[in-house]
Amino acid sequence: MTMSAEVAMLHSLGPTSVNDWLAEPQPSDGSRLELILGYLYMTPAPGGPHQFAAGELFAVLRDAIRASKRADLLALPAVGVRISTGFRTAVIPDVVVVHGGFNRTSFAASDLELAVEVWSPGNTREERDTKISGYASARVPYLWVVELPDGKPARFEGYRLDEEGYRQEVFATAGEVVVAPGPVPVEIDTSTLT
Repeated sequence: MTMSAEVAMLHSLGPTSVNDWLAEPQPSDGSRLELILGYLYMTPAPGGPHQFAAGELFAVLRDAIRASKRADLLALPAVGVRISTGFRTAVIPDVVVVHGGFNRTSFAASDLELAVEVWSPGNTREERDTKISGYASARVPYLWVVELPDGKPARFEGYRLDEEGYRQEVFATAGEVVVAPGPVPVEIDTSTLT
């Protein structure tokens, strides 16, 4: 799945540019203001289960990067990422792994090694597909997706980018321990995400 001219034909681009999005103040209540195909989308502040899962994944990534002695990599929670200027898309993944410096207000997609999305019930299928397509077209090498079904273990999916898009390498639905694809070896006990 890639972001292409077909996306623009199916969904006309909105008036808001990535630079406009960068100039917008982020909400003070923890809501997230993202830009999808030229339209601003405000999502409510993530709830406790969402933040817990994102925090666990951040901690696992931070520790794995330190254990690998990769001083060129850094895990960061909830930073702005400029996916595509042409397709007017900029998002705030729950966690990212970036290479190079981190002293900036937003990151180019080319700075990312991994994007992590924890889906909430309010995330529409269109939003999910657009984000995944955007990460793929921006050539982000790894993507993790987590869903938190009520009363069930977290669903974890780990993807690696190849020439045709993302290829799923890991799928866990019953609290398994998995080795997730990424820039460093990462073992995740998916039972700790809920």
